[in-house]
Amino acid sequence: MFKVQTMLAAVFALALPAGALAAAADAPEGYRLSEPIVHGNLAIYFVHGTSRGGPVPLTLQEALARKVIEVRETGKVNELEIENTGDDEIFIQGGEIVKGGKQDRVLPMSLVVPPHSGNLAVSAYCVEAGRWTQRGAEDAQKFTTAAASVPSRSAKLDLAATAAAPPVTGGSAIGTTQQRIWDGVKRIQGKLSNNVGAAVASPRSQSSLQLSLENGQLAREQAAYVDALERRGLEADDIVGYVFAINGKMNSADIYSSNGLFKKLWPKLLRASVTEAIGEKDAAAEPTPQRAAAAGFLTSLNGRRTVESDAGRTATVRKRETNAAVFTETRPAAAAPSAWVHRNYLAR
Repeated sequence: MFKVQTMLAAVFALALPAGALAAAADAPEGYRLSEPIVHGNLAIYFVHGTSRGGPVPLTLQEALARKVIEVRETGKVNELEIENTGDDEIFIQGGEIVKGGKQDRVLPMSLVVPPHSGNLAVSAYCVEAGRWTQRGAEDAQKFTTAAASVPSRSAKLDLAATAAAPPVTGGSAIGTTQQRIWDGVKRIQGKLSNNVGAAVASPRSQSSLQLSLENGQLAREQAAYVDALERRGLEADDIVGYVFAINGKMNSADIYSSNGLFKKLWPKLLRASVTEAIGEKDAAAEPTPQRAAAAGFLTSLNGRRTVESDAGRTATVRKRETNAAVFTETRPAAAAPSAWVHRNYLAR
């Protein structure tokens, strides 16, 4: 069984001197963890490492813009259909929101969609309660953008609970998760409205998380964080991921197989982290964690049992969890264990 915990434990050894980026000899990726970069209540720790060779997959937003992927309605709230009509792999990150259709959706788990995939059924959850019709001039049968991700650790934990399940399931589990997602959207909207000083819900659809994330006042609040932090993730060619903390508490981490994929995703990832930080600005804060705390977060799943499942024909998902954290790893279906594309860590 692939021992990612053992590898990371060596890489993020707590004995590293302050400011050092020295890699452990027994870590193939050569990961190093940076000191925290802080703006307001958000702390970022960049993960440095060697990128795997080969083509960098398209992101979902890139593929939609190039019209080489279609994301379509199936008539079911919790199921969508995707088709890659192009020649490149497409990476879809868990938590990405697709806008349009009969209601905006969030895709719960990371997937790798192969070229010329044919029609594939994927799980989805509604992030816009109540609408089941065309909105304005949008296409009611297709989704045309994926510009945002869910800005909530608790919502991501709800989504991660489905990561070791088949991509489309039925029954009470889906219904329970869906209700939790709807409740989470309301909490996100409420927190953001309180902390930006204006209602973020859109008159076009009060329940749409996507439209709330497009709010102009929220964008102005995001700007100072983004100006301070975005360029830092683009400066080095060996950054392959990041860990972040809000109000002095570890939140989550995302690590990718290459700097190329990280750079494509970084602006969207950062905005989601910033949005969550804005929503938590009025919460109690602790001192910024030292790098050792971020290292401990990443190594907290050492020795835990791995649950592996196929995410349809698109990917294999490996999952580990404790009472304190959840880890998932995504790799293309039928790929070698070393060919992972995305690793996600969520604090509980």
